[in-house]
Amino acid sequence: MDFTKAGIARKFQLEELECLGMEAYENARIYKEKTKAFHDHYIRKKDFQEDDEVFLYNSRLRFMPRKLRSRWDGPFKVKELKPYGVVELFHPQSGATFKVNGHRIKMYYGHKSSKELEVFVLEDAPK
Repeated sequence: MDFTKAGIARKFQLEELECLGMEAYENARIYKEKTKAFHDHYIRKKDFQEDDEVFLYNSRLRFMPRKLRSRWDGPFKVKELKPYGVVELFHPQSGATFKVNGHRIKMYYGHKSSKELEVFVLEDAPK
């Protein structure tokens, strides 16, 4: 039994094992990058300005008294936009202000007094 040949063979086995481990780490990194790119592709960018009206998502609504109760509260007004996606909201009725994550709000497209309404009159077709 030659110990030098056995030592060289064992050294090659350890190098091959290390190469396989590094390849696994590289494949995991590539998989994470692709998964993140796929996830980020479907995230919509939300741009809010001050004085916009928004709905707030109520994630703590556990037991709903009614079957079809909405989890969106509001409308609230955007008071201030802060860095890192933080939005300060203002409740018009109570006057309370609070900060929330920008992912928890969505735009309220209700009535706006600043926009003019276009009215179309529908008449019967001529006979």
